[in-house]
Amino acid sequence: MKRKLVSAVLSTAMIAGLLAGCGGNADTGAADAAPAGDAAQEEAVAADDNAAEEETTPAEDTADEAASGEAVTLKWAIWDKDITPYWNAIKENYEAANSNVTIEMTDLGSTDYMTVLATELSGSGSDFDVVTIKDVPGYATLVSKNTLEPLDSYISEAGIDLAQYGGVDKQVTVDGSLYELPFRNDFWVVFYNKDLFDAAGVEYPTNDMTFDEYDALARQLTDTTFGSQVYGAHYHTWRSAVQLFGVLDGKHSILDGEYDFFKPYYEMVLNEEKDQVCRNYADLSAEGLHYSAAFSGGDVAMMNMGSWFISTMIASLESGEYDSSLCGNWGIVKYPHADGVEAGSTLGTITGLAVTSVSENKDAAFDFVEWVSGAEGAKVMAETGNFPALMNDEVAGIISGLEGFPTDDASKEALNVSNLYLEVPYAENVSAINDILDTYHKSIMNQEITIDEGIASMNEEVGKILAE
Repeated sequence: MKRKLVSAVLSTAMIAGLLAGCGGNADTGAADAAPAGDAAQEEAVAADDNAAEEETTPAEDTADEAASGEAVTLKWAIWDKDITPYWNAIKENYEAANSNVTIEMTDLGSTDYMTVLATELSGSGSDFDVVTIKDVPGYATLVSKNTLEPLDSYISEAGIDLAQYGGVDKQVTVDGSLYELPFRNDFWVVFYNKDLFDAAGVEYPTNDMTFDEYDALARQLTDTTFGSQVYGAHYHTWRSAVQLFGVLDGKHSILDGEYDFFKPYYEMVLNEEKDQVCRNYADLSAEGLHYSAAFSGGDVAMMNMGSWFISTMIASLESGEYDSSLCGNWGIVKYPHADGVEAGSTLGTITGLAVTSVSENKDAAFDFVEWVSGAEGAKVMAETGNFPALMNDEVAGIISGLEGFPTDDASKEALNVSNLYLEVPYAENVSAINDILDTYHKSIMNQEITIDEGIASMNEEVGKILAE
């Protein structure tokens, strides 16, 4: 098949470029993004090699051009190009390794990116070859509209070991097929302010805390004295900051339809709120206080948040935007866990790349997707202070070696994840489920309804969707 020929030639060009010493962009600034909340028909292919050789499609013509070293332009949909350093770093490194390929980026903006992308791909004039998948609900929409190319045959032919992604591929597989490869993986950790622990004479949090130990530690750090108040913990207003403690056992997900497993975590957080261990949810919502402002203010001892905040901390302290005297002495540890659950179990959100079903450059497009989501793309991501989906010792070493990353061993060890569960695994109706869980989360946290009432409403409303 022609796809093999294309892959071989592109791989040769890639190796040549790497031997020439192309390097990554070491800029550690990154756009701070909220985690996204997460029945396709395969496109027909040629019946056999003989038929393919007798009558070539436009995609095969383009593949022949790539194989012969002729120029190929891949059009790539992204967002926030000017404030997200890894887009250009990926483009420059890939082009350096593949001199006949030009990557042409189109910035669709971060606001409603997946909605805009779905509209673009639904139009007859769409000419994207590669699209970035920002969240699972948007991915579900694109798959249902048959706008993405199934990647199974490409993955098999390239010999890609999906185990390197820690099982997240299974959580976005649709009817046995995969339509994206992850290249960025943000997972949740606990950020903590070392100065507040030192001032209280309390030992730092560890990489193996149960939720009971975490709650006790937060209470130990709390100071309710007016004018010198310290909050032992902080929870942003996203439902994921509370609800998804419950999925760390690997037995539950937001798709279950029965959500009693949320209850102990709502009880923990609301009791902490009552005792002023954390800020009041209603006040946070009314004031619109961003989690970055809360932690950088210097009065929060611990905060559960995604790894994307690491690059924000590094860049903001370096630029002087954050006062180093308030939050400059910081560290991270692994997420707390329930009794009997392995330490290092955490939540994740992936960003993926997909090939469009209308692309006339599918083979070349997949080579780009494979490179970005593979070892070389992972190094580029790490060198820009971001977390790639493919995490190994070399990549972890690059991230922990960035100037401004905490130097303690516990913070470095926190980068090692044992079990990663997507905040939003794939389901055709995941957007509707997300909306219901979000609605009742707000009602519970605003104390408009009790925890039991809220969970009962979640069970009932999601149950209706699952029964359709």
